[in-house]
Amino acid sequence: MIGKLKGIIDSTGADWAIVDVHGVGYLVHCSTQTLQSLPQVGEAASLAIETHVREQDIRLFGFSSEVEREWFRLLITVQGIGTKVALAVLSTLKSSDLASAIALQDKAAVARSPGVGPKVAQRICLELKDKVPTFGHVDSGTARLQADLGDKVAPKPAADAVSALVNLGYAQAQASAAVAAALREAGDDAETPKLIRLGLKELAR
Repeated sequence: MIGKLKGIIDSTGADWAIVDVHGVGYLVHCSTQTLQSLPQVGEAASLAIETHVREQDIRLFGFSSEVEREWFRLLITVQGIGTKVALAVLSTLKSSDLASAIALQDKAAVARSPGVGPKVAQRICLELKDKVPTFGHVDSGTARLQADLGDKVAPKPAADAVSALVNLGYAQAQASAAVAAALREAGDDAETPKLIRLGLKELAR
């Protein structure tokens, strides 16, 4: 099984890249995030690879980091999630943003991915809550949020507050950290407007 490819970018498409390794071109399916991180055609690249074999079909899925590959592996364990939907989720959300969304049980953020409806987004959030990647970089916002919540599911006002802060232009990690601080100050029963106000106060520091 192929676990890694190092070669020259031969060409790219909407959801794939061909990596030339010593004259052999490997067709690798990638998320938008990974494709955007690749160097120009003709330049060297390295991709973490997940190999899928089904009957006579062998497909390679490429990722810019081990963390993204781990998220791919986790996503396809969710009932009803195949490789196409998993790539769609990873194309829409960065690994850190997906971690924040799941920590907050923010189904709306996950449902922004093409092919992911509310029910599928809910399954992703619930089934992966305790299975987030345990290695690699985890942004400070997600770490603080998970530490504050512990085993609890974030209340809906918290998820709404994060979404509101993101809509105001803040990064998902910043918004998560700010709402985590707001939850500590206001308590789990706080409503969305109060969490937004306290979150903005935290971001202004």
